[in-house]
Amino acid sequence: MAERAARTLLLVEPETLLRRTVSLTARTLGLGEVHEAASLAEARRLLRDQPFDGAMIAIDCESCASASYDLGLLDLVRLGQSASAPTIPIAVLADSATAPMLHDLRERDVKRVILKPFRARVLLDAFAEFGTRAT
Repeated sequence: MAERAARTLLLVEPETLLRRTVSLTARTLGLGEVHEAASLAEARRLLRDQPFDGAMIAIDCESCASASYDLGLLDLVRLGQSASAPTIPIAVLADSATAPMLHDLRERDVKRVILKPFRARVLLDAFAEFGTRAT
């Protein structure tokens, strides 16, 4: 059971209050140690430097219809170019989702897409779900 509490999770979310609330609450509930990244550049550094057992990544897609969203972090993990196992569970946070975007996410083995706005509890439930998946 102590192994579950030692899980290391990554939360990539630009909104500071949400990021901090989820991170602190996840620690308090024993879901794992949540490392926070406010930007894609910071997340890339964290992914390169240490392994994670799961990640929740916000995708900025103000105009997802034009396919201008960045899936680089997902590719970094799935192609084995990070310190994490390529099979870690990944959830995506997005403003909206289109059929092509959902297709792109399925190709990268993203099982959960959480649309904004959402409650912090939804993110905590997703992190808890990570613990039930085999990596």
